[in-house]
Amino acid sequence: MCPPSLRREQSFQPLPFSSSDRWIVDADGKNVPVVGINWPGAAETMLPEGLGYQSIANIVQKITETGFNTVRLTFAIELVDDILDNGGDVTLSDTLTRALGSVNGSAMLSKIISNNPQFTATTTRLEVFDAVAAGLATQNIYVHLDNHVSKAMWCCSVTDGNSWFGDTYFDTNKWIRGLSYMAAHGKANWQTFSSMGLRNELRPALTGAPNLHPYTWSTWKTYMTAAASAIYSANPDVLIYFSGLEADFNIEPAVGGSTLLDLGFSFKVASYEWAHKLVFEMHEYDVNIASSCPIYEAILESFGADATTKSGGNRAPLVISEWGHDESDASNAWQSAYSQCLTQFIVKRQLGWMVWVLAGSHYIRSGTQDSDETYGLLDHTWSNYRGVNSSAAIKQLVQSTYAAYGQ
Repeated sequence: MCPPSLRREQSFQPLPFSSSDRWIVDADGKNVPVVGINWPGAAETMLPEGLGYQSIANIVQKITETGFNTVRLTFAIELVDDILDNGGDVTLSDTLTRALGSVNGSAMLSKIISNNPQFTATTTRLEVFDAVAAGLATQNIYVHLDNHVSKAMWCCSVTDGNSWFGDTYFDTNKWIRGLSYMAAHGKANWQTFSSMGLRNELRPALTGAPNLHPYTWSTWKTYMTAAASAIYSANPDVLIYFSGLEADFNIEPAVGGSTLLDLGFSFKVASYEWAHKLVFEMHEYDVNIASSCPIYEAILESFGADATTKSGGNRAPLVISEWGHDESDASNAWQSAYSQCLTQFIVKRQLGWMVWVLAGSHYIRSGTQDSDETYGLLDHTWSNYRGVNSSAAIKQLVQSTYAAYGQ
């Protein structure tokens, strides 16, 4: 059991959620704080990370005692492509062998099954996602499903083939199909499924892919609205998170509804049937923007962080769905100007947030197996917090965010 003093006291807010002006609201119309953490599952194994070190129950317990109410669970479109085009969902044994090799894959399989004896070698990838969603539901933690990449790998670079619509691996038809499939699957199987992110960190592509579409806000509108409509058709309950350009740092044209950089671009959220489900998301890792918090905030607002206060345009809820830093106490990153200014801004504006990242290590990252994650809230073995002071700062932000909502 979690220590009672650390267990989240907020009551479960009933689904489905909607957006109402600048707020996310629950089924009773009450404002919902999004207080979350990222749990990656989009790399080469296409499995939620950490199961070679801990059980799902142990990981969920750590999420719960820290106070989070949401997990941003990432996935790759390739997972769905395999199901629909390549013979069906892939087993644990096969996916680990493909990603890690025969020897290391077999060893990791044994560790995962030892920690999670409900699994076998023939358990499939999506069944593992289902088990994670079920584990989160036992603690009333909402599942936000994020499409991180098309081809499973560590994200992100401008040459990875996942960057922009029509890039080497970014087949827009398969992307929309994959989002629809997961929207329907989550509706049928995940008790606390609250929301979906359309695409992680859209950015310029330097691959020279022959089908690459122009890097413009008009292209963004064409495909993001089509994807949102597909999700809404498959599952009209979930919120739909819209990311922006420049690795999701810039959402201002979407928020404002127009931009001088693309005179043909016009975006009016109210004209779409899913208008009451739209949430804007923004990523923020820019540690050197400014050491003055007022200047820092003004810069963020100029790139779209004014979404909740905009007079005119597309005023809507905003979630900082990725931000983070080295979680070791030795780094002192938790008390940097970046961390202090951003977290103060989040609380003051009553924004939602999801810190990167839960993972203390990865099955494989950029070719390195059992790769350590310095941004991980948890240590390498997913046993304890990576930093005492750093995790205390996260817990304080959790409580300050709930307090800002009167919870």
